[in-house]
Amino acid sequence: MNLLEDIKSKTYEELKETLKEWEIPSFRSGQIFRWLQQGVSSFEEMTNLPKDLRERLAKCFYIAGASVARKQVSKIDGTVKYLLRLNDEEHVECVLMEYHHGLSICISTQVGCRMGCTFCATGKSGYARNLTASEILSEIQTVQKDAGRRISNIVLMGMGEPLDNYDNVLRFLQLVSCEEGLNIGMRHISLSTCGLVDRIYDLEKENLQLTLSVSLHAPNDEIRNQTMPVNRKWNVEALLKACRSYAKTTGRRISFEYAMISGVNDSDACARELASRLEGMLCHVNLIPVNDVTGNHYKKSSAERQKRFISILEKKGIPATVRRTLGSDIDASCGQLRRRIEEEESAHAALREK
Repeated sequence: MNLLEDIKSKTYEELKETLKEWEIPSFRSGQIFRWLQQGVSSFEEMTNLPKDLRERLAKCFYIAGASVARKQVSKIDGTVKYLLRLNDEEHVECVLMEYHHGLSICISTQVGCRMGCTFCATGKSGYARNLTASEILSEIQTVQKDAGRRISNIVLMGMGEPLDNYDNVLRFLQLVSCEEGLNIGMRHISLSTCGLVDRIYDLEKENLQLTLSVSLHAPNDEIRNQTMPVNRKWNVEALLKACRSYAKTTGRRISFEYAMISGVNDSDACARELASRLEGMLCHVNLIPVNDVTGNHYKKSSAERQKRFISILEKKGIPATVRRTLGSDIDASCGQLRRRIEEEESAHAALREK
């Protein structure tokens, strides 16, 4: 357990207040904050600070960071899958993707996940802990430094449920959008949730201009209960009620993620029921061919079935598209790389014991 305070999770104003209490000139807070936003790993790297201030900072604070433990590059589209090692040797995954509008990164908010969705690889490795705001920020800094290019768009859709780590995620959003920091605007950030209804209402009160993506994946409770345990606490009706309220308050279109699973949720009847439930809401449906994950029997819907599903939604006035699949040759869906390295480490440990 680290007894020092996490300096990189401090906002610019909080850092200024700390130095004011120390009777340090206020301009130093700007220097420190800029160094932290650049992703330095030690106070010694802050070369424009006096030595005594660097030493005092090191006695009171630690700097969270991440390093590249493993990296896979798609030969198909250049998508890069990273496995990052945190200060405590835990691992998280993130994915760097290139679009016409620039570089986007899909980042993690927890080490593992406790939501237990049956089609997701992350949950199969269990939940370890939440990421701090500084660790989430470190994912972007580490990948941006490795890529040598500025990242302009963020998707919180990696390992973990962002709204299950609500306070740290909100602080991260404040840090990453700060003008003195990476300055990535809220309209360039998407946050995905499996449907923690109470936290959707909390997020609504913040009235942020980010895009809320909701992992729906089923038009009714019967199907959603089978694939997403969270639905037993907050059912489809409660979730969509919260989504309508969120869209009305923020004026932002909600993106519904819908993993197309052959024979499970991709029938014409499912499409018609989904369209009926979403009628009149400011939304968009993002169809996702389900990933092949070791340990489950799910198969992705055919291209013809996806087209048919979209056709039914659009005839009912619900805009829908099939999400572009990137990194298909590098296991770009979250959780698979971390799980593999854990299995390898377990195998190595077992061999050492023999």
